[in-house]
Amino acid sequence: MSSSETFIKKKLEERRLAGTYRALKPKSTLVDFCSNDYLGFARSSVLKSKIEQEIKNIGIITNGSTGSRLLSGNSAYIEDLEAYIASLHKSEAGLIFNSGYDANVGLFSSLPQRGDTIITDELIHASIIDGARLSYANRYIFKHNNLQSLEEKLQHAKGNCYIAIESVYSMDGDTPPLDEIITLAEKYNANLIVDEAHAVGLYGFGLIDEKLQNRVFARVVTFGKALGCHGAILLGSNLLKEYLVNFARSFIYTTAASFHQIASVKMAYLQLLQSPTEIEQLRGNITLFKQNVIRNNIYPLINSDSAIQCLILGSNEKTKEIAAQLQDAGLDVRPILSPTVLQGSERVRICLHAFNTEDEITLLTTTINKLINAE
Repeated sequence: MSSSETFIKKKLEERRLAGTYRALKPKSTLVDFCSNDYLGFARSSVLKSKIEQEIKNIGIITNGSTGSRLLSGNSAYIEDLEAYIASLHKSEAGLIFNSGYDANVGLFSSLPQRGDTIITDELIHASIIDGARLSYANRYIFKHNNLQSLEEKLQHAKGNCYIAIESVYSMDGDTPPLDEIITLAEKYNANLIVDEAHAVGLYGFGLIDEKLQNRVFARVVTFGKALGCHGAILLGSNLLKEYLVNFARSFIYTTAASFHQIASVKMAYLQLLQSPTEIEQLRGNITLFKQNVIRNNIYPLINSDSAIQCLILGSNEKTKEIAAQLQDAGLDVRPILSPTVLQGSERVRICLHAFNTEDEITLLTTTINKLINAE
């Protein structure tokens, strides 16, 4: 066995012993309370038919894009879609990336320079952390949603300063004090970047509305959550778009998305415009869940008004035990373990959807109440 294989085996064994080993599993047939398909677009036969019709109407027959967008992979269709999506989000311009991860890595690795400063919430997504690590900028972390902690870091910032937050946090489901953070960013002449991945859908086109968008430097919107597709768009100024086309390596050095993927995104946005009923149903399901869960001080429910609801269980062992019992009841709820989250904050992460029925949510809350209040 080579030294590299020895290292790999050792690291995997450490994960197994710690109870944090990850393995791929087939898609579950249980009631979905774990996916990011908040409005049911990924399973929508109506959306599927619209995508197929769009492809037929346009007449594109290539299976793939054939190259990067700076070579053979660009088209008027994708550029028109970027402009259309940007207009819906009230942004000057947009640049489509192959994933939200690519968008964040491309932005944060290319824009901040040596001598600049990146300040991130402590619960920011891994893609932003990885992008920031690839830059030469100074990096600071502020306590989650804590304005005092953020201002302390801003007082030490040098060069161009970039603040990174999420409008709905992926692991907690909560929302930051956006107005106050924007005000602080303006006070210290910092550039605010907001990841809207989990806000689009429930909150229409996101929480950065027309009133706030001119006060935000850039936004990342992903297509793989409520829109039910794949990919992402980075929204900002024309100047920022031009810069990223020239310097974002995750945009430059990758094959562009296929026409099918781009057409899917266009049709998903058109579907979102026609989905007030689904959005209202999702809101109702969130309210029903929160009303039915019995609060428990030992295993608290994180305060969240989004589709992401988390029950803190405090250890990997307890989290895996509760998740397994929920799955035995026919409910697809997954454990979120450390080191994905901080030790002591292990939880079951529950994602609610427009398509979940009242009976399904009642079964979920009844089972949770029975499990966590039995001790």
